[in-house]
Amino acid sequence: MDFKKLVKERRSIKHFDKEHSMHKDEVKELFELTLLSPTAFNLQHWRFTVVENKNLREEIKSVSFNQSQVTDASLLVVISGDLDAWKKNPKKYWRNADHKTQDLMGSMIHGFYNQKTQIQRDEVMRSCSMAAMTLMLAAKNLGYDSCPMDGFDFDAVAKLLNFPKNQIPIMFVAIGKKTKEAWPRGGQLSMNEVVSFIQ
Repeated sequence: MDFKKLVKERRSIKHFDKEHSMHKDEVKELFELTLLSPTAFNLQHWRFTVVENKNLREEIKSVSFNQSQVTDASLLVVISGDLDAWKKNPKKYWRNADHKTQDLMGSMIHGFYNQKTQIQRDEVMRSCSMAAMTLMLAAKNLGYDSCPMDGFDFDAVAKLLNFPKNQIPIMFVAIGKKTKEAWPRGGQLSMNEVVSFIQ
């Protein structure tokens, strides 16, 4: 799809065809593209949990204000972040680089994140958010619609999915075939209100 058209037509969809299934090759393509999203220091600290179990999706729905897209979408992707990714052998994120670069990046990563819990969390949030946008645009390019979601009990979802202590849920992305159009756009702020130029 033309990129401008893709961006304009991507909308948050609330109603999905619960009978539709995505082909495994489509799912593979979605994640191949999503994994190209940028992350700080190339840490790739996002994690993607595709919940296929119907009973578990019902449980997640019960702690997500009973929003139907949790169970009706073809895919429910729970995007979470590993707060400890920075200290898990950081050289591995640069394994294709020379040893000098690996050592340099490992040192920089340690210096940037060590004992800085707010930065650790902030970077996870930023990286997961960028990955979510890539995922939604990739879905639209394949002819699917999506809905980013944060309307759920974060602690309950982490417990249901058995996340380790330092893996935190960031958002859901529900993906599938829409059965209803999105509402008309509520009204975009003008460029003058949100874009400034400093010369």
